[in-house]
Amino acid sequence: MVTDYQHIVAKLPYEKPFLFVDAITDVSDDSIEGHYTFDENLDFYKGHFKGNPVTPGVILTETVAQIGVVCLGIYLLGDSLNEHTKIALSSIEIEYLSPVFPGEKVTVIGKKIYFRFGKLKCTVSMRNTAGNEVCHGTIAGIITD
Repeated sequence: MVTDYQHIVAKLPYEKPFLFVDAITDVSDDSIEGHYTFDENLDFYKGHFKGNPVTPGVILTETVAQIGVVCLGIYLLGDSLNEHTKIALSSIEIEYLSPVFPGEKVTVIGKKIYFRFGKLKCTVSMRNTAGNEVCHGTIAGIITD
C-alpha cells in the first residue's frame, strides 16, 4: 500500500512559515525520507544575500531536523504521542557542502543511530534534485511527556 504519511506531518509542532516538510515518502523503524521545496517568496530570502539569495544554513538545519529526526520520532512514538509530548533539540553537528537556492526541492534522509530513554539520535543527509549532497551530519533530540 502506498501512503504519503500525511498523518505524521499533521502531528508536527510547526506551521507555516516555519514548517519545512512537504511530504514524507518513506518511513520505517530505522529511517525516514521526505522532501521540501523552498518557496522563493520566503521572507529570509529578501536579505540573504543581496541580489543572490541563498537558503541560510540554520534553515537547512531546521529542515533536516524536522524531517530526519522529529518526523521519525513521531513515527516511532506512534500511539504514545499526545498533546503533552515535548520535543527539544539536544545536539547537532552539520556540515554544509552546497548552497540551496529559492525554488529548489530537497530530499532529506534520516537514519536512526539510537532511540532510548526518550532521546533519538540520527544521521541526516540532504540532497538537491540533481542528487548532490547539500549537507549532512548528526542530530539528537529529546522527546518527553
